[in-house]
Amino acid sequence: MKTYLQRMGRSLQLPVAVLPAAALLAGIGHWLPDKWALAQFLQAGGTAILGQLALLFAVGLALGMAKEKDGASALAGVVAYIVPVGVLAPANVALLRGIDVKNVDPAFNAIPGNVFIGIVAGLTAAALYDRFHETKLPMALSFFSGKRLVPIMASLVMLLFTVVLLFVWPSLYNALITFGKFFFKLGPWGAGLFGFFNRLLIPTGLHQALNQVFEFNIAGINDIGNFWANKGIKGITGMYLAGYFPVMMFGLPAGALAIYRNALPERKKATASLMMAGAFASFFTGVTEPLEFSFMFVAWPLYVIHAAFTGLSMAFAAFMHWTAGFTFSAGLVDYVLSLHMPIANHPLMLLVQGVVMAAIYYFGFDFAIKKFNLMTPGREPLETTNEDTAEIDTSDEDDKYMIAAKKVYLGIGGHDNIKVIDNCTTRLRLQLFDTGNIDQAMIKSSGAAGVNVLDKNNVQIIIGTEVQFVADDLSKLYKENADVEVDKSTKEESKPASSDSDIQSGSTDFFYSISKGQLEDIEEVSDPTFAQKMLGDGYAVIPDNNLIVSPVDGTISTIFTTKHAIGIKTQNGLEVLVHMGIDTVQLKGEPFEVKVVEGQKVSHGDDLATMDLRAVENSGKKTDVMIIITNMSAVSYMKASNLDRSVDPTDEVMKVTIK
Repeated sequence: MKTYLQRMGRSLQLPVAVLPAAALLAGIGHWLPDKWALAQFLQAGGTAILGQLALLFAVGLALGMAKEKDGASALAGVVAYIVPVGVLAPANVALLRGIDVKNVDPAFNAIPGNVFIGIVAGLTAAALYDRFHETKLPMALSFFSGKRLVPIMASLVMLLFTVVLLFVWPSLYNALITFGKFFFKLGPWGAGLFGFFNRLLIPTGLHQALNQVFEFNIAGINDIGNFWANKGIKGITGMYLAGYFPVMMFGLPAGALAIYRNALPERKKATASLMMAGAFASFFTGVTEPLEFSFMFVAWPLYVIHAAFTGLSMAFAAFMHWTAGFTFSAGLVDYVLSLHMPIANHPLMLLVQGVVMAAIYYFGFDFAIKKFNLMTPGREPLETTNEDTAEIDTSDEDDKYMIAAKKVYLGIGGHDNIKVIDNCTTRLRLQLFDTGNIDQAMIKSSGAAGVNVLDKNNVQIIIGTEVQFVADDLSKLYKENADVEVDKSTKEESKPASSDSDIQSGSTDFFYSISKGQLEDIEEVSDPTFAQKMLGDGYAVIPDNNLIVSPVDGTISTIFTTKHAIGIKTQNGLEVLVHMGIDTVQLKGEPFEVKVVEGQKVSHGDDLATMDLRAVENSGKKTDVMIIITNMSAVSYMKASNLDRSVDPTDEVMKVTIK
C-alpha cells in the first residue's frame, strides 16, 4: 500500500509541473495595470489552467500509474473523468432522481473540477490499461482490441462508479468538507501541523497525499487554486503556503551553512559543494530534497528539528496573516510572481520572517549537531570515506548523466536486480529484486545526495533536479542489458599510475602559460573535479586566442580521442594533463585540431592544438584550460607565482621540485 501511494505521489508530479505556467500567466497579469486588455488576457489564461486541474490529475495519474507510459492510458484518463462529471451534472441528477433541479444537493455542484474525482479517474484508467491493453477480441470486434479497448472499458467502469456516486457523493463530500473545516478552525495551529507533518512525510513520498487536502480542492480548502484565482479572504487564502517561503529561501540554506561549518577540515571542500548546490536549489526553486536527504537519515534527529521549525514558520506566518502563494514550490521564482497578486497580504514581511528563520535554523542546527554529535555530511569518521571507490568503465561519448547512470546501474546490481525504473522531481524511484544487493558507496560516487532503502524491493536515490536525464540513461542501460564494469585502467578522470624508475628525484620542472590570456587559480575553476584537485594540483589559463602551446618540456604520452585533452610526460617523470575547456568531452572533438602525435618530443611554447574558442562558447561550455600534475605523489615542492594575472606563453607560471 505504501509503495502504491508513493507511485501516486510521483505520478502527481507531472500535472503539478504544469502549475508554474498558471503562476507565470496570473503573476504577470497582475503585475500589469488591470485596465490593460493584456492583463486580463493573461489572468484568464492562468485561471483556465487552474480550472482544469482535476482533468490534469486524471491524465497525469493515468499515464504515471500505468506500467507502460502510453498515450492510450492518458486518453482513458480523460474518458474516465468526463463520464461522472457529465452524468452527475445537477440537471441529470434531477432527472435520474425525479426531483426538481432546485432540490438537488449542492454537493453535486462541486463535482466538476474536484481533484478527488480526477484522482479516482486517473487510477481507474491506469488499472484498466494494465489489465486490458493486450486483450484480443473476436475477429468481428478486432478493431477494438488492445489499447483501443481501454477507453471503452474506462467509460463502462466509470458509469458504474457514477451510479455509486449518485448516492454516496453528498455524504462523502460533506465528510471531506468537515475534515477541512476542522483543520481550518484550528487556524494558525492547523497550518503549523500541516507544515510539520508535510516535512515528516517527505522520506516516504506520502506528503503529496497530504498536500491534496490543503493545497487543492479535495476538502474545499484549495489554497493554491484560490490564491492564483484571487479568491477568498485576504490574509487567510495562502495560509497553507506562505510559511514555506521563510524556510525554503532562508532557513534551509542557513541550516546548510551550519552543516558546512561543522564539517571536518578534511571534508569542508566536498561538503561545501554539496551544501551550496542544495541551498541554491532550495532558495531559487523551492526544491528541497537534495538538501534534506543529505542529512535526513544520517542525522535523523536534525530532520525532526527541521520539521518542527517548518511547522513553527507555517504557524507564525498564518498567525500574522502574512500570505504569498506558489504553484510549484516556495522558492524565489514563485515568490516574485506572487508579490503583485491582490490576495497576497504583506508578502514582504515574509522576508523579515525569513531572516529570523535563518538565525533559528543556523543556531538550532549548530547546537544540535554539536550537542548530540550528529553525523551530518562532512562529519563522518575519516576511515569511512569512500575516496578510493573504484571508477567505472566509460567511453568518450558518455556525458555526465550517462556516467552517473552507469555508477547507479552498477551500484544497484545491474540488469538482473532491476524491476522498475522511475523518477519524480528529484529522486530515482526504483523497484529492485533485492535491495540488499546494492552498493551505496558506488551509488553515492555518482553524485547522489542520498540513498533511501524503503524495504526489500524499493529504494529511492536522490539525484537533484537533473534526475530525468539520469533516469533516461539508466533506462537505456537496462534496455540494452549493458555490461558496466569497474574500470581499473587509466581514464581521463583518474590519476594515471607512474613508474618509480621514471622519477628523477631532486630535479625541478618549470611550467609556462599555454596561451596568451588570464592566469587562474585551479581552485577557482567552475568544475569541482579540477577545483577540488581530485586529479591533482596545477593551474588554469583562460586563453585569448585559439592556439594552445605546451606548458612544459617533455614527450606527448596521450592524445584523447575527443582531442580535448593531451598528456605530456616531462623528462623528470611528472605526468601533466592539458585539459582544454570544461565538459568539452561532450563536443566529440569538433572545436579542436591536434598538432602533435603520441611519442613526439615538445618544448614549452611548441604548438599542441588549436581550440575554436567561439565554437566552445557557443556550445555553452567554458574555455578554461587546466594544466594538472596527475602524479602529485612524486612532488615534494610546488610554487605558483602571481596568480590572477595576464600571461603569455613565455611567462613562467610554476616551479615544481620532485621528491
